[in-house]
Amino acid sequence: MGQSPRPDRESQWLKGVLDLAVLAVLAREGSAYGYALLGSLAEAGLPGLRGGTLYPLLGRLEDDGLVRSEWSVAEGAPARRYFALTPRGHEVLVAGRDGWTSFADRMTRALEV
Repeated sequence: MGQSPRPDRESQWLKGVLDLAVLAVLAREGSAYGYALLGSLAEAGLPGLRGGTLYPLLGRLEDDGLVRSEWSVAEGAPARRYFALTPRGHEVLVAGRDGWTSFADRMTRALEV
């Protein structure tokens, strides 16, 4: 009793909603570069994500018009690619959040013993 889900099961759950978590972080922060996004996701309870998971996701979100990116170069610092939510991304976030809440409520009821 009280055990957490198997890591592979939790990984599968995360695959379905990681895009929404990334969109939510960008909505809160305005814009962020990849490493900062990983830190924000870890602080939100999603530790252990890696760039190999995040960067392809960001590429797909950009291809879908949900985020935009811009390179920033600061003197004496490496170039960083900052990502920000687009208006379409905000719409998808709101719809996805509503859908997730409804789904989570239904699953909670379904899992009651």
